[in-house]
Amino acid sequence: MRTLILGGIRSGKSAFGEGLLPATGVRYIATAADPATGDPQWSQRIAAHRSRRPAGWQTVESADVAGRLRSDPDVATLVDDLGGWVSRQIDDVGGWDDDNFDLSDKIAEFVSAIADFTGDLVIISPEVGLSLVAPTPAGRLFQDQLGLLNNAVAATCDRTVLVVAGKVLEIGDTQPAATGAVSAAPVPVEASTADEIEATSATSQTEGSDDSGQHTGLGAATEFELPEQFDFIAAPDRDAAIAARARQGELTKPTGSLGRLEEIAVWVASCQGICPPSPFGQPTVVVFAGDHGVARAGVSAYPPEVTAQMVANFTAGGAAVNVLARLHGAKVRVEDLAVDAETPEAISRFKVRRSSGDLTVEDALTTEQTRAALAAGRAIADQEIDSGADLLIAGEMGIGNTTPATILVGLLTDNEPVVVVGRGTGIDDNGWIRKTAAVRDGMRRARPHGRVPLELMRTVAGAEITAMAGFLAQAALRRTPVILDGLVVTAAALVANDMAPGSREWWLAGHRSAEPAHSIALKQLDLEPLLDLSMRLGEGSGALTALPVVQSAVATLASMATFAEAQVTGAPEPTRAGR
Repeated sequence: MRTLILGGIRSGKSAFGEGLLPATGVRYIATAADPATGDPQWSQRIAAHRSRRPAGWQTVESADVAGRLRSDPDVATLVDDLGGWVSRQIDDVGGWDDDNFDLSDKIAEFVSAIADFTGDLVIISPEVGLSLVAPTPAGRLFQDQLGLLNNAVAATCDRTVLVVAGKVLEIGDTQPAATGAVSAAPVPVEASTADEIEATSATSQTEGSDDSGQHTGLGAATEFELPEQFDFIAAPDRDAAIAARARQGELTKPTGSLGRLEEIAVWVASCQGICPPSPFGQPTVVVFAGDHGVARAGVSAYPPEVTAQMVANFTAGGAAVNVLARLHGAKVRVEDLAVDAETPEAISRFKVRRSSGDLTVEDALTTEQTRAALAAGRAIADQEIDSGADLLIAGEMGIGNTTPATILVGLLTDNEPVVVVGRGTGIDDNGWIRKTAAVRDGMRRARPHGRVPLELMRTVAGAEITAMAGFLAQAALRRTPVILDGLVVTAAALVANDMAPGSREWWLAGHRSAEPAHSIALKQLDLEPLLDLSMRLGEGSGALTALPVVQSAVATLASMATFAEAQVTGAPEPTRAGR
């Protein structure tokens, strides 16, 4: 994803851009020269930026941004900022008094390097209309050249956002061309536009099927006009995390002796914003169900009819997800997004259609259906959080759904079909060959849309995977932690993190699936799973199996006595081996 972030002075644009990239493995290209003398305030500002960067980032101070991008085009990179780059270009040739100064060639070189860049790239730039520039010939030169550069870079990037007073506004083709307005998302739907995405009732859904039996409903009414647009995803509370780490050192145990339980507890504390954290009181699993046209091509060991049968099993409480949820005190909710059958009204309120299209030869959804599914996922997250859910889990059910999930992982991690295709529900060699061919065809169709989440989901994802992406991103927006399940959920998470950068900070990987694409997706998200039990059922079962581990982590941090409380001699010296 190549992202251009525009904003005025002290708007928060740099901090937002830094939050889009992981804590390690990032190259930071700083364009502004640091004057050793003569401008102490500017030196202090540069020092503040340096101190804010994660320790795992490599800092490169250079005006040759194009050369740096080309030297290593796969490394996640942040360029901060284009205003400093323009100033240095003019300084280098003494062009401030040159009425004929022209950066066109260097801009073309810069943009070409961006276009060829294959890693994640974030570029920070002042929006010239929001920055203080002296009304002098030199000021006008700077504005003109920066404006030309911003336009050229925006045309090359996949995403452009404007940061104003810490608020993030998406800028893109989804805005009405006639008005040119920029609006934040989500945007409440006015009465005049509600008909465009309003759901039909369950009765009208049944009566609204066409002659082929294709469902024509678009789900329950929602408040999201452009549900693919998200506000800035704030990171979990760092102060709470610092306090939690400090408390871990005060508990009656050798430092680090509880292993990953300690880091899990710190993560929960940061998500809750308190230390010590509270035990989760209402963990909730939402099982998203939908059929896929590609299942008719023999990519699964089971026939498509099993989806509807398993949905009935969920509602009757007889599936693995129900058993595990009862054992661990979790609620289960089932939602039919695209099951190829009529299901009870209680679980089909958000139904988009009956079965998604065969992704090998046609789009899985229309644009309207994609937005309806995204809005449904966001609305479901809101409903559960507003009802008291303090931990969410997404589960899924859909025969053939590992095929679109594998396509998403292959595209978003730049891997070939033979690398990412697994056995799914247990297919034989011939089934694996058919599935690999389907993944190849789907990747070929979706590749042009790999960096545009809405178009990518429309092309290959299917309704329930799209809804999960909305659900996961909305949970992060609402500052609610999530335990991710297996391949299908994690594929949706990859898309969600592209739609709402920073969402991954609110997720914990419950387990590692036996599917090869799952490990690849987890690596892309920089998430280390809690369990590795060779599970591949889905439904949310792996995340639920990890739930008591998370609860144990919280309980130890919250309830263990400290050395002072227990009147135990303090922690041993680091060189000593245990108690």
